[in-house]
Amino acid sequence: MNTSPRLLSSLILGSLSLVSLVGCGNDDSLIPGDECEPYDYLCPEGFVCAEMVTGGNRCFGELTLSGAVTSTSDGSAVEGAQVMVLNEEGIAVTDFTRTDAMGNYGLIVPAKRNADGSPAGTYTVRAAAQEYQAFPSGARVAPPIALGDATLVEGKYTIDSTLTHIGLIPLGVGERSRMSGTIYDGYDDSGSLVVASGANGVFSGFSDKSRNWTIFNLPPGDYEFRAYAVNMQTKSASVTVGRDPLSGLYLGYDNTAGSTTTVTGSVQLVNAPGGALTSVMLVVADTFDPLAARGEAPPGLRSPLSGSPDVSGNFSISGVPNGRYVVLPAYENDDLVRDPNTDFVTIDVTGTFAGGPKPPPGTPPPPNADVTVTAALPTISPGAEAPEPVTTKPKLVWGDDSVADYYDVRVFDAFGVEVWNSLMLPGLSGSATASVQYAGPLERGMYYQFQVTSWRSPGGEDPAPIAATEDQRGVFYLPAP
Repeated sequence: MNTSPRLLSSLILGSLSLVSLVGCGNDDSLIPGDECEPYDYLCPEGFVCAEMVTGGNRCFGELTLSGAVTSTSDGSAVEGAQVMVLNEEGIAVTDFTRTDAMGNYGLIVPAKRNADGSPAGTYTVRAAAQEYQAFPSGARVAPPIALGDATLVEGKYTIDSTLTHIGLIPLGVGERSRMSGTIYDGYDDSGSLVVASGANGVFSGFSDKSRNWTIFNLPPGDYEFRAYAVNMQTKSASVTVGRDPLSGLYLGYDNTAGSTTTVTGSVQLVNAPGGALTSVMLVVADTFDPLAARGEAPPGLRSPLSGSPDVSGNFSISGVPNGRYVVLPAYENDDLVRDPNTDFVTIDVTGTFAGGPKPPPGTPPPPNADVTVTAALPTISPGAEAPEPVTTKPKLVWGDDSVADYYDVRVFDAFGVEVWNSLMLPGLSGSATASVQYAGPLERGMYYQFQVTSWRSPGGEDPAPIAATEDQRGVFYLPAP
């Protein structure tokens, strides 16, 4: 098998780090649109043997996602940031590339194709770097990139838009190191969340298509590293991280942990509109912040696995590795929210041992996760649909809850720290909206999210929360100059 001259030249001369795809070649035995075999390397220069939406493979022009990574505080380039592309399930479809001195990156991305060769589906971009908070993280959600929006130039497809340009939030002053490694190489699905837990906190990173991973910004100390990979149990490793970055940590397969588990449960919809549908995902408990209701979810631990919400009753999530998880329903913009008058549901997954040895006496049955969901309070502004730039401290506006006695309003920064609140705001009567003037910090480049909970105390009973704004709305920021 001959290595493509295009690949060699891009490695030597390219200003961007491009990831080559299987199916590229220069044999010229085929022409664009011809049927092909992915491993024959017979497509023309600059073309790939792409999988068709309708089945089969044909030679079509490469799809490249290009963009830049900059600091949200001043717009300066972030050099050396790791960038990769993920599919709708959150699983990497590329290896990492690193940004150049100008913060630029480029990735040749595999994608299914329509009959005319245009790419189909949606992807997201993930970026991480030393001294910066990773993106996406917390209330900052990666927007889906519609591959059908690619521009066709001389037979090749490119996407370079605001969705591929990423701003990273700088961290404060502190001593930080990093750890990198790889996941068990027999694992076919390239989607793992790696968590480092220690006395100095909990930190995480995601693996790329080749199962390589890096966790940035680790304060020196002792950590237990654990990979959460769908359909596979992995061993953990205890490592002391010093000031100098470490690499080469291998997290292998654990053949003593039993098989992965299918988590089942149900969603009860209360005070929700007819026909309402939601989703459920599992968040690693070590990473979860109950006040801000944020945490990291391993790729694939969601019902439905991808796409629009479809849960209105029973649900199941398969391939769950051992661990402790928080069950989060309605963690997306579906006009629903976890019932704030219920506790977070936490489950322990210990392995079902299906098809293997019988479970030891006393092993609990597979966990059952029942959660309650209710209609969300509408978020009016700022950030009703997406993070919204502001020039001054905004008025926070939400839809009025006609039966609320009062509201609690809290504002969190991008790190999940509560930076301002206004509690026990009197409820309104006959008004469509309620509001309060934000009077907390507004630092350039920082992202903020306001969350509102309505409370009721009927007949002098103890007050109870009855509704809340959604988990991913209400985000605002002061842009870099």
